[in-house]
Amino acid sequence: MRLALVGFGTVGQGVAEAVAMKKDLLFDRFGTELKIVAAFDSRTYAHDPKGLKPLDLVARKQAGKSLGKTRPKSVAEMLPEMDYDVLVEMTPTNIKDAEPGYSNICSALKCSRDVVTSNKGPLALKYRALDDLARRNGVELRFEATVGGATPIINLSRELLLAEKVESMKGILNGTCNFILSRMGEERLPFEYVLKEAQEMGYAETDPSYDIDGIDSASKLAILANAIMGLDVTYDDVRRTGIRKVTQEAVELAAREKKVIRLIGEVNGGGVEVSPRMVPTGHPLSISGTLNVLHMHTDLAGAITVVGRGAGRKETASAIMSDLVGLLKRNACLLNGKVK
Repeated sequence: MRLALVGFGTVGQGVAEAVAMKKDLLFDRFGTELKIVAAFDSRTYAHDPKGLKPLDLVARKQAGKSLGKTRPKSVAEMLPEMDYDVLVEMTPTNIKDAEPGYSNICSALKCSRDVVTSNKGPLALKYRALDDLARRNGVELRFEATVGGATPIINLSRELLLAEKVESMKGILNGTCNFILSRMGEERLPFEYVLKEAQEMGYAETDPSYDIDGIDSASKLAILANAIMGLDVTYDDVRRTGIRKVTQEAVELAAREKKVIRLIGEVNGGGVEVSPRMVPTGHPLSISGTLNVLHMHTDLAGAITVVGRGAGRKETASAIMSDLVGLLKRNACLLNGKVK
């Protein structure tokens, strides 16, 4: 299966490393391999129909070099000219207009290519349009890596829980906020001090707005609402309150009531909302550190909770690889009627 990787930063390099690492395992399982035939960074690209060496691409980037030639035009314009099977779209999330990820994904889908993406913007803003486009062209759009990193939320719900009706969901979808709130509660430290600590540890960016204002959580919640519960919402439909105004006094009040404060995203009959909430100590949503968790209630199985690491090079690569394996499995079923 031939891959075109678009976006070759931390996530893209992690995927290239995973492709190299899992080469033998996938060949033993499916009788084929994942072959990177094109890779794009922000300005340059490398292309070889016979296949590029994944670790050589990573080494070039880590040495501060470009991938290869300067791009003569946009990635979306170049993709129709290339021969590949799956677009792996990993450009940074843009929650304002979803570009360039949206155009890249549309370009591939219109050419009847499968797409795997970690980019939240296109799915949070234009989920229904992309889902319809994929269906019209008879291909798959897979996006496990957009929510929860190594926490297998979407594939679990859409495949293993296919017979279930998910009636409601609530969860912690941002590890940075969870780290900050955990530290405030456990160490009785003020917000600004813990935020600075999170930035020094690499959990929060220099401009932490995307995390602490709930933008990241709201984007993920919109994707889950559409993908798992069949709603038709966008990021703009999510009621959003971040954690900037969570005070030490509020944290201590919660502790006296044997509760903790967490940034919770919830989808139910009342709508879609992200906001700080008090959670009883010991509840599945009271987890500490940088973990993500989703607590679903279904009509048959009842309560189901999924916990895992929500971000990181290997974690996001793991989610992308799970989607690629899903496509390999589909192809094997189509060709052989079964998977050995």
